[in-house]
Amino acid sequence: MRITAMTLPVRPLGSQGLKASAQGLGCMGMSAFYSDADHKATDEESISVIHKALELGVTMLDTAEIYGPHTNETLVGKAIAGNRKAYVVATKFGITQNGPDGSPENVRRSVEGSLERLGIDCIDLYYMHRMDPKTPIETTIKELKELVNEGKVKYLGLSEVSPADLRKAHAVHPISAVQLEWSLWTRDAEAELIPTCRELGIGIVAYSPLGRGFLAAKYSSPDDLDKDDWRRNNPRFAGESFKKNLALVEKVKELAKAKGCTPGQLALAWVHHQGEDVFPIPGTKRIKYLEENVAAFGMKLSKNDIDALEKAVPHDQVVGERYEADFMHTAFDRYDKK
Repeated sequence: MRITAMTLPVRPLGSQGLKASAQGLGCMGMSAFYSDADHKATDEESISVIHKALELGVTMLDTAEIYGPHTNETLVGKAIAGNRKAYVVATKFGITQNGPDGSPENVRRSVEGSLERLGIDCIDLYYMHRMDPKTPIETTIKELKELVNEGKVKYLGLSEVSPADLRKAHAVHPISAVQLEWSLWTRDAEAELIPTCRELGIGIVAYSPLGRGFLAAKYSSPDDLDKDDWRRNNPRFAGESFKKNLALVEKVKELAKAKGCTPGQLALAWVHHQGEDVFPIPGTKRIKYLEENVAAFGMKLSKNDIDALEKAVPHDQVVGERYEADFMHTAFDRYDKK
């Protein structure tokens, strides 16, 4: 499917006034964690992708201080320089070398650093990246509320939060968006977290909607990834798990061929069809894939299409946790829900 003259629509993200393109651009892979063995993007290439994204109506850019660390925010800052008002800038804090840190001191330190690296005076959407078991969520949100009052942050978000902590946070200051992993092969949030977001009028930002590239059928072996690529340590990309998950993707490829699109477009269209309150943020370092991703928004899936996809990739048949063991405890579905 080729991109046409369409551009993405802008929609309310949450119920506090934030508006963003129906699909955002995840910028993490431009600077950290991901690296295909056959292609390492330069900053110039990544900036060209960010500029092309705007032409296609993609206004929301997603980054974080931990990406690099710090270098991805600097990259995004360079890309938006001179055209800052055209973009919705979302960044995140709270993951440090010593683990999650939601202390007021770190909140303050982090926001000042992000503002400087991004070259802006206000962050549109500021997420707490991971919950800190040492700091009550209410304490963190109170400090974030001060940042809103000071004009350094417009809207607040949370990433990988439990439904219970989301309610606690929302009671202190309205939360506009929750970032969570959601794709054909990661559907844990559907049980409790997504219904909680919808009950509270909170927007849903779906990261890794293409299963970290796996659902796009880009990889036939872990050797397709650079030796430093974080995904080599991801349980779903390892050994026998990779082989079993690849068999699921083969079914997606068959359905995509019949539909006349790429596997990635079909998987991304499935996420879009979950509701207008869902904003996927697929990441890419190449204009070709950016255009494919944007084109996926215009795809129409019937109930039969959706049923066939979900039958092809049964959630309970995906092999492997979505994070390695030493990080999985920070994910919402393993978090203490006291």
